[in-house]
Amino acid sequence: MDIIETIKEQIASNPILLYMKGSPNAPQCGFSQRATQALMACGEKFAYVDILANPDIRANLPAYANWPTFPQLWVNGELVGGCDIITEMHESGELQTLIKAAAAKAEA
Repeated sequence: MDIIETIKEQIASNPILLYMKGSPNAPQCGFSQRATQALMACGEKFAYVDILANPDIRANLPAYANWPTFPQLWVNGELVGGCDIITEMHESGELQTLIKAAAAKAEA
C-alpha cells in the first residue's frame, strides 16, 4: 500500500489519532508529552502512531497534512493541530468537548 494511502486509512479508521514521537506512556519529546497529557486528561481512548518507528509516515505526513511539525492531532478525519493548539484547547476546555464528542460519535 502506498504510504499516503496508509496515512489516509489511519486517519479514516481512528476517530481520535495522534501522530507523535514515541508512545503516550513513553513520549520521546516534550511536545509529544504535553499533547498526550492533554489528551489523556480528556479521559477517552485515542490511537497514536509513533513516527520515529515509521519513517515513511514521518517523511510524508507533513506534506499530506500541510502541517510541518509533530505531534499532529486528527479528530474525525480533520487535522486539529500541534502541541500549542492542543495545549490551548485543553486549557480553554475546547479539547475536552471535541474529544468527548468524537468518542461518543465513534460509539454510536
